[in-house]
Formats: sequence, C-alpha cells, structure tokens
Amino acid sequence: MLSLLLQPEVQDYIITHTADDITRMALQKNPFPELPFAEVLNQVAARQKAKDKLPTWFAASGIIYPSKISVEQTSSETAAQYKAGLVSGECLIDMTGGFGIDDFYFSKKIKQVTHCEMNLELSAIAKHNFELLGAGNIECLPGDSLDILQLTERQWDWMYIDPSRRNDAKGKVFMLRDCLPNVPQLLDTYFSYTENILIKTAPLLDITAGLAELHSVKAVHILAVHNEVKELLWILQKGFTGTPLLIAACITKDGEEVFETVHGQESPATYSLPLQYMYEPNSAIMKSGAFDAVGNHYGVEKLHRHTQLYTSAPLVNFPGRRFKIDAVLPYQKAEVKQHIEGRKMNVTARNFPLQVPEILKKWKIKDGGATYAFFTTDKNNDRVVLLCSKV
Repeated sequence: MLSLLLQPEVQDYIITHTADDITRMALQKNPFPELPFAEVLNQVAARQKAKDKLPTWFAASGIIYPSKISVEQTSSETAAQYKAGLVSGECLIDMTGGFGIDDFYFSKKIKQVTHCEMNLELSAIAKHNFELLGAGNIECLPGDSLDILQLTERQWDWMYIDPSRRNDAKGKVFMLRDCLPNVPQLLDTYFSYTENILIKTAPLLDITAGLAELHSVKAVHILAVHNEVKELLWILQKGFTGTPLLIAACITKDGEEVFETVHGQESPATYSLPLQYMYEPNSAIMKSGAFDAVGNHYGVEKLHRHTQLYTSAPLVNFPGRRFKIDAVLPYQKAEVKQHIEGRKMNVTARNFPLQVPEILKKWKIKDGGATYAFFTTDKNNDRVVLLCSKV
C-alpha cells in the first residue's frame, strides 16, 4: 500500500485536494482503480489535520499519514519540542512509537532513538517519514516493545511511554492501569532497563490519582498550548523518594509561561475584596490545582476560597489573563439592569450559581466586545459582577 500511495500522480492528487471537502470527494469516481479510494481520502483528511499541528510534515513532499484519528491524537510539534527539552543523553527507547512526532524531536537531543511499534503498517510509515525528514538516528523496530526491550538486553538513558486507552467503555476519567501498556504493573520491570522514564498521559487523568498509582515520580509537567491543556508529562527517576515538583507550562504565540511548585506543599492563601487589577490563571495552573501557591508566589490575593480569581493593587506579571477592574457591581436586579442588561460583553462565571448560557439569556447579553464581565463570589460570600478591560 505504501508504494502505491507514493506514486507521483497519487501524491499530486493528495496535495492538490488538501483544501477540498472530504464528504464531497467521497462521492466522486476513484481516479486510481488500483488503490482503495478510502486510503487516498484518508491521506487527504490526515494532511488537512496536519496543516497547523504538524507543519514540518505538511511541508514535506512524500509524507505518508496513518488514519486521521491517529493524526488527531498524536502530539503536536509544539508539544513534542517541549518534551524534547526534558531528556538528554546517548539513547532513548520509545515503547509506544506511533506516528513518531515525539521521536523526531527526541532525535534532535538524543544520539540514538529506538521507535517500537506493534502495528507493522504504522512502523513502516514512521520509518519512511523519518528517512524522508532526514532523521537518520532513529531505528524503527516493529513488534511488542516489552519483547524488544528484553531482546536488546541493554540500558537506556531514557524510556518514553505514551499509554493508550484499552477500554473506551470506562468513560472519560480513567486510571493508568486501564491503559496499554499497564505502566503501574510494569514499572519495576521498566526500571531494570533505565534510570529515567518519561510518561505522557491525557490531561483528563487526575494528578493525585496518577501519583497514587506510580512511584519514583520526580516531576509532573502540565503542558498547555494556546491555553488548552494538551498533555501531562510524568518524569520518573529510579529510586526517587522525594516530593514531586508540579510544573505548569503554557505555550502561547507570545512565549512560554511557566509556574513551578512542590506538590501538596502550599501556604494558605490570603483574601481580598476586588482591588485595581484581577487575574485569571491559565489552563495549566487550573489543572495543577496549586491555587494557594500561585497566589503566594505572585503576591496576589484570592477573591474567595472557591473562586480561582486573584486581585492586587499594583499590576504584576501573572501566568494567565490580566484585567483592570473598571467597576464592581453587586449582583442585584437594579444594578444589572442599569449596567449590564442588553449590552455586549464577554461573560465568565466563576463560583456563581448561574452558568454563562443562563446569564446571557437572562440578561439579554450579546457575546463579544471589549468589556469583560466576571460573575463571581467575593470573600464575603456576596455575589458580584466585575466589569473589566483587558490589560
């Protein structure tokens, strides 16, 4: 199949139709009778997904893609670059190779990378693409990674694992033991081949639950891209018995916001009524749960124990959105009707009995504009609306 998809006329067709509607294309006659049209359409659909997420792959001629779902689930280049900054040394083995985005970036930091993949077709695709992109220091070994690990009989500077779900019936919240490979069960075996393990998990995994399942966790990186948490990255070091670090990293077009604290070691927060400025933490900090620590670190005060918004008199640098508070309104009918009803503004609800859609409908608010309205609760348990402008 690989050789057929690489025919020049097929590649030209895929590139030419990258911007086309897949549903409409599926109704057309297959121009390549020797190829299942579904395979060609998958290349087009996957390439569409890769345009923004994998610009290096998108820009290269002759790239072969796995299923569109595989491309959707793979790391972005931005996330892969971040992960590559966490490892070093001579050799790394990837136990769950997949499409190989992470390995491509590992190969820029590690002398020899070994890509293990049970799916023979996916292993061949990764190998082809690595060669095309000039990543000559990546070895692709098809087969069960545990078997490969035992056959190589060597020590690795790093081991990388991206466990996949094996039971979709369990819903969104899952444990590491519900994934393949079962890392908690195999952890001691893995540590007989390496001193350092990097595990990638979905952001839905609860950090406390993950720490309960694993041992030797030195740090947990919460990685957000454009304020959306994409991955949890667990760094395990053999024999480590200390308290892990929590690193909340948010990568935006303006750079990288990083907040670091020790898991579970927080001094109590201080509280204040709204002052001149207000701060909304980025999504990585929200996932970390280190709400008291971030307030203490940046010298800002919380509005309420359950309101993860912060305030200060002077403007400070803060990892998230910053606002100037233009007005503080009690949530009373007369005040809301006078200053808010029927107007255009961006509405956020935090620790408030109504959700945003309910607020918009009740007060006939039009979404958008330059005004930001935070419906929330202050330290005195009073419902308030903070009218703000973005800094």
